Amino acid sequence: MPVLLAGLILAACSGQGPQTSNVNIQGPVTGGSDYYLQQVQQSSDDSRTDWQLLAIRALMKEGKYPKAGQQLNQLPSQLSDTQQQELLLLKSQFLFSQQNVPGATQLLNQVKVDDLSKEQQARYYGLQIAAAQGKLSLVLLRAYIAQEPLLSGDDRQKNIDATWQALTQMTLQEASNLVINASENTLQGWLDLLNVWRANAQDGEMLKSALADWQTRYPQNPAAKTLPTPLSQTQNFTKASTSTIALLLPLNGQAQVFAGAIEKGFNDAKNGALNAAPQHAASPAAQPATAEGAQPQPAASAPPSSSAQIKVYDTSSQPIQQVMQQAQQDGATIVVGPLLKNEVESVANSQTPLNVLALNAPEQIQNHPNICYFALSPEEEARDAAHHMWDQGKRQPLLLVPRSSFGDRVVNAFTEAWQKLGGSAPLQQRFGSTAELKQGINSGAGITLSGTPVNMQPAEPQSITIAGLTIPSPQPSAPATASEGGSVDSVYIVSTQDELQLIKPMIAMHTGSRSGIALYASSRSYQAGAGPDFRLEMEGLQFSDIPLLSGRNPALMQQTARSFNNDFSLVRLYAMGIDAWTLANSFNQVRQTPGFTIDGNTGKLSANQDCMINRTLPWNQYHQGEIVPTY
Repeated sequence: MPVLLAGLILAACSGQGPQTSNVNIQGPVTGGSDYYLQQVQQSSDDSRTDWQLLAIRALMKEGKYPKAGQQLNQLPSQLSDTQQQELLLLKSQFLFSQQNVPGATQLLNQVKVDDLSKEQQARYYGLQIAAAQGKLSLVLLRAYIAQEPLLSGDDRQKNIDATWQALTQMTLQEASNLVINASENTLQGWLDLLNVWRANAQDGEMLKSALADWQTRYPQNPAAKTLPTPLSQTQNFTKASTSTIALLLPLNGQAQVFAGAIEKGFNDAKNGALNAAPQHAASPAAQPATAEGAQPQPAASAPPSSSAQIKVYDTSSQPIQQVMQQAQQDGATIVVGPLLKNEVESVANSQTPLNVLALNAPEQIQNHPNICYFALSPEEEARDAAHHMWDQGKRQPLLLVPRSSFGDRVVNAFTEAWQKLGGSAPLQQRFGSTAELKQGINSGAGITLSGTPVNMQPAEPQSITIAGLTIPSPQPSAPATASEGGSVDSVYIVSTQDELQLIKPMIAMHTGSRSGIALYASSRSYQAGAGPDFRLEMEGLQFSDIPLLSGRNPALMQQTARSFNNDFSLVRLYAMGIDAWTLANSFNQVRQTPGFTIDGNTGKLSANQDCMINRTLPWNQYHQGEIVPTY
């Protein structure tokens, strides 16, 4: 009788509902999707749904999103609370893969974070980070901070590095405008670290000391225990030796005149000749970039003189490999040069042990711990123009460039920078010779500003992978054309001065002088000898040029322009020589210290992770016959 009763009780219990599953859907995924799908086929009780949820996670981890979508559609409608929370995470991740950020965010808002396991919480905050799409906000910073204690090993270091990267993207104004709660000690520590870095980035030794002090003040901050990778590299900072400098330049052939201007700037900086320039205002003829009311800024400080030994090597007389070997045998501690692109590529491929400040950049930048690339190129100007126009609120630019490979280079560089900023493909329009432009003026054709979208796919960002959560790279959006995205609101013109004198009135012929379209030009159109008539004709046009030609140091500019017979192309190379000297003397700071900048004569100089020197240029504008700074 007792046995019979026990059997009846067990039968009754089994009929009350599905048995509790022993599969842990709140833990990590340790197997492959095939294994979990096999378990789905072999299970018939409540564990079948759990195995199915794990299979969906594994499929998405493996990048098999279509199969994951099929499994999501096959889930039963009745789920436990634990299963429902896991499903919200999975559906949110799936919607991210389809670029449905609003839908994914809506699901995240339904998640009960306190009911999640630590592993699930790490994924939840990872999805919040993905929802920010790289745009800085308090929500993003708080998500990073909340996720960090849930991680370990490489995932934790990635979190710390990503938090730091987000912080360093903030401007001073954005950082000062953040309003945080008094209890957010970790976030306050991060913001103080940002201030410490910005206050001491220019001096490697001071930065090391300041970081140690910060770690003492915030011992519990995650970055105090493990510094962000860019900052940890500063702990090993040592000043590079510049006792013997090898200057590699082509002293014969077509490039000789350019090399001569660079060498003169390099030597003048080394010998302290820049500080000897008389500090009085230049005459208007020699100082066309300085307007009434504009206050010239002092030049970047340079050592008054140096005991460094400089030996110049002629790269036009023998192969670059032999020149490098000779420089090494002669005891060079750093190489400045070469100048020609193909020679820079050879040096980058040579595995040289010497520190090298190349005076050009190869087509494909190679990251070497002992090489930096410094170039005065139209590509650099185009990238700077993209940032300047974006900062001024322009969103529909047209690129008006020559019909040549030179124009191709400008278009590609501008487009790459523009799309990294978040813009869609700009429009491009080409022009021919001066004779063609004159013919267009005579016929009254004008320039219609009806370009075609640049056919260049943006580089896809890497997938986000933190704590086992992988979000696929977003697909590039279709380029907007003038008809799709509205009319052109800005034009970047890359032309000579003679061409610009024809192009600007041709634009006005078709659009009208008060069309509201902002015009920008590169330094290619800014040359000596532009009189008041030209300046009046260019009314409203903005243009960029190096600080030395933008009124920064009028006395030095006047002196230099006279030396080179007002050939501004050589003046720019002279300024490059000056900055090459400064960069060589700060080589390790440029290479190793994040945020290090130099207020140079060719622009505000900083280095990216490959040690390509970026130049931010000053911008000026023609206004009522004068040239005034643009802010």
